[in-house]
Amino acid sequence: MTSAKLSIRQVSRRFGAMTALAPTSLDIAPGEFVCVVGPSGCGKSTLFNVISGILPPDSGAIVLDGRDVTGRTGHVGYMLQKDLLLPWMTVIDNIVLGAILNGGAGRAQRAAGVALAERYGLGEFINHYPAALSGGMRQRVALMRTLAMEHDVMLLDEPFGALDSQTRLSMQQWLLTVWTEQHRTVIFVTHDIDEAVYLADRVVVMTPRPGRIQEIFTVNIPRPRPLSCLTGEEFIRLKRRILSLIYSEIPQQDVHADETPS
Repeated sequence: MTSAKLSIRQVSRRFGAMTALAPTSLDIAPGEFVCVVGPSGCGKSTLFNVISGILPPDSGAIVLDGRDVTGRTGHVGYMLQKDLLLPWMTVIDNIVLGAILNGGAGRAQRAAGVALAERYGLGEFINHYPAALSGGMRQRVALMRTLAMEHDVMLLDEPFGALDSQTRLSMQQWLLTVWTEQHRTVIFVTHDIDEAVYLADRVVVMTPRPGRIQEIFTVNIPRPRPLSCLTGEEFIRLKRRILSLIYSEIPQQDVHADETPS
């Protein structure tokens, strides 16, 4: 990868005597959609917290657009599995929350927030409160709040993990539409292998603790991806190979990585 948007360079993190994240390196291209999968406790969320600057690494560096941003916050959007909407605020106020916290949302920010809501299916609900929204709608608001902060790189940590299967699939399709139109760089953590293969340009598979990159798979399924690809030969082949690494249920001789970790 010649011109990375985000570079993770030999980043590691310990908590006391426990190594949560072994030295890890990864380059992510502008506009790329990368999914990170692995067993529980493999360091996925720790990696996100280091990228976002919430946690300082014990070693290594985070480089964004050629600038070292290690240990600094405010340079990426970060969305968690819980929507964390403020129940006393309307949809539009939750969307522009970042501007409110930074001194107040002006007319331009509110207009941009309304435009996001209208473009992505929540225009009728901008004056509603979170309690009136379904789980999927709440996650849409949370993602719009992340979009409204106007960071080129977005970290999405299992944003659809709490949704039922039908709502989850609908949200995956919706997210791909938003990503295509907004031209953001997305790093997406998930435990769902189907979700990872369906969404990603590349799937990064991490090892059990101490977490490190085990393999990286390129998803050679053309975009836009119809639902029929979920039962296609390439989808099933990739899913089988990723499952074999995470759960060791398929003979390892059947597994060949598309590329080695950077």
